[in-house]
Formats: sequence, C-alpha cells, structure tokens
Amino acid sequence: MPGKFEGRAAIITAGGSGIGAATARRFVAEGASVVIADLSGKRGEAVANELREAGGRVEWIKMDVADPDAVEATVKLCLDTFGSVDIMFNNAGLAEPGRIEDLTLESWNRVLAVTVTSTFLFLKQVLPIMRSQGRGVVVNTASVSGLQGDPEMSSYNVGKAGVVNLTRAAALENAKYGIRVNCVCPGTINTRVAQVLAKGREEEFNRIVGGGHPIGRLGEADEVANAVTFLASDEASFITGAALVVDGGITAFTGIPTMPPMPQVA
Repeated sequence: MPGKFEGRAAIITAGGSGIGAATARRFVAEGASVVIADLSGKRGEAVANELREAGGRVEWIKMDVADPDAVEATVKLCLDTFGSVDIMFNNAGLAEPGRIEDLTLESWNRVLAVTVTSTFLFLKQVLPIMRSQGRGVVVNTASVSGLQGDPEMSSYNVGKAGVVNLTRAAALENAKYGIRVNCVCPGTINTRVAQVLAKGREEEFNRIVGGGHPIGRLGEADEVANAVTFLASDEASFITGAALVVDGGITAFTGIPTMPPMPQVA
C-alpha cells in the first residue's frame, strides 16, 4: 500500500535533529523524497545517511535559513533532484533569552531572522513553484510561545507570533491555488535544546517544566512529527490557516491556581 507522500518531494529545515529529524523519518516512511536542510552539516548528513540506508530518497544541505542565497540553493536542490517541491516544512527557530532592556539589537534581529524571516524567504521561493504545480502544502513550526507570552523571551515570542500570522496570511493568499498553509504550536518538547537546558538538573527540569503541562510531562519530537505529517497529508485537505497546538494542554489552562474543595456543610 503506497504511503501518504508517494511521489512527493519535501524540504525540511532544521532537519538534522529534534522535530525536524523525527518528521524526516515519518515523511520518508510515507514515501516522500526529502531534502534535509540544517545549519549543522554533520547532523544533516547523519540523518540523511540513516534514511538512505533504510531505502529513502534523501539529499542534505548545510545552510543558514536566514541567508536568501542559501534558501534559493536549497529549493533548487529539491527541484533539480526530485523535480518538484510538494511539501515545505519550515521548522527552524532560535531563542536567546533576556529581559527586553538587556537584549541587544543584534540578538533581536538574529532571533527574528532565523525564526520568522526564514519562513518568509522560503515562502517566496516555494509558493510560485507550488502555484505552477497546482498543488502544495506548507507547514511551519510556531510555538505556544507565539500564542502566549513568556518572561525574558520577548524576541522568541514575537518571532513565533509572526510565524502564526504569516501562516494565516499565506493561507488566505494561496487557498485559491490549491495550496494549504498551516502551523504547529508545540509546548516544551524533549529535544536536544531541552536536554542542553536541563543538563545537570534533569529531574528538576522534568518536574517543573514537564509538570507544568497538564498532561504531566514533556512532549516528544515524534508527537509533533505526527501532527506535521497529518497537516501535510491529504487527510487534512480542508484545513488551512490553522495553528494546531501540540502542547500537552498548556493553552487550555488559564493559569489561575485551583482552590481546595469547599468543606461540606451538613
């Protein structure tokens, strides 16, 4: 039985680890040809080799998503190798914590460049291709931090909120061309970044950060990849402009502490 993406080609940014690598594995398992784009050539190559050994049609490229020339080269690689760009997964992002008054302009611009401008750059490249094909799907990685605020994460909040609304604008502009554009909004996911943050205090991190999700734990990269795979598939054919939360219930909670039960009155 053919997979969901048989005969389709996909580009995945930040595909060398975490959510990107998990999604690359899912896409290949569903029959897609995949270009893995990553700032780390070592990680991108490792994932590509793993998937090739499993029989996948995979290319990789070391690139910076904030560089317009690198974006153009990545899209060209997909077209030249596989003949189309059917799925674009804009997954790259960057966070540099700090209070607003302490952030440098360079840091602010860097976070926005990697998080939201990169999505804009890839959209500029792939949307005309998808229009000429008469079909295409874009999935962007936003975050619950693009829907709500975090202390000392203002540039990340702004970048991810930008991804959410860029998703909506692109969906509206392109629905008539048979192109769907959606985004996923993960909570805290157990990826390499989370592991670096938790290093040396894993138990405390899991208790506080993981326990802050109503479901009681961190998410896993595969769980986000499942959502991305759904949105990229024909099973989501009537979904566009959506921000799908994959957050263990965080955005369902007002944050107001729960009062203890009132005593029973006889």
